[in-house]
Amino acid sequence: MKRFVSMLWVTTIPFFAMIALFLLVPLLSMIGGSFQAEGGGGFTVSHYREIFSNSYYLQAFENSVLISFLSALIGIVVAVFATYAITRFPQSLQQRVLVITNLTSNFAGIPLAFAFIVLLGNSGLFVLLAKQLGIDFGESFTLYSWSGLTLVYIYFQLPLAVMLLYPLYNAIQKQWMEAAELLGASPWKFWLRIGFPVLLPGIVGTFSILFANAMGAYASAYALTGSNYNLVPIRIGALVSGDIFARPELGSALAVLLGLTLAGALLVNEWLTRKIRRDLS
Repeated sequence: MKRFVSMLWVTTIPFFAMIALFLLVPLLSMIGGSFQAEGGGGFTVSHYREIFSNSYYLQAFENSVLISFLSALIGIVVAVFATYAITRFPQSLQQRVLVITNLTSNFAGIPLAFAFIVLLGNSGLFVLLAKQLGIDFGESFTLYSWSGLTLVYIYFQLPLAVMLLYPLYNAIQKQWMEAAELLGASPWKFWLRIGFPVLLPGIVGTFSILFANAMGAYASAYALTGSNYNLVPIRIGALVSGDIFARPELGSALAVLLGLTLAGALLVNEWLTRKIRRDLS
């Protein structure tokens, strides 16, 4: 038995080595770089001072939080109803829909942006079709605007939300609905008093994951708008790659603050989820 346990520990060495090489080392390097003066100088906090005193970088955080919150909120509301609708399908159809949803949840980044350009770009399929029907999208909507970017964010949030919410509906037992019906409760009252409270901690947790997912999104936003919209991931990319000139130390400081923002959101979610569960028990 002791030998078996030792062998198990040996098999985990590659896993921990990968974690160290591709997670811990870059993380420590990023944190260390954020406190390093430009050009390999000594310790400094000037990068953080510059971020908090520069309205341009503060606006990037404001825009990122706003689009992440909006896309997560709309995504979770639509996904709650969409997932419930999926659970009403026959079991075989549910499995097929989930396979498609799983595939769609991995369709993001540059391919997703290209797909939206083909469909809703200035010469996109639906835009040209609408013009043929006498409708001009350009007067009220353009893909390369803030609303277009929000639409793309909502699109890649939805499949992820459905995948995360689907198992939660299995917690709603059929016997509960039958018992509520026998006691005279309408379907609306059942979901309001029983179903939704049971789902609520999971919905809050899913919302926080969607928020974090949107905060770190880079490729779709950059492919659609370039540097026209001021978002934190785009600013980090510009500072590291050097659109004008590279400032990787300042980019590292922005990345650290982005990571702290995500960690703060997850901690708030954890506190909120525990509070809801405690209030329901």
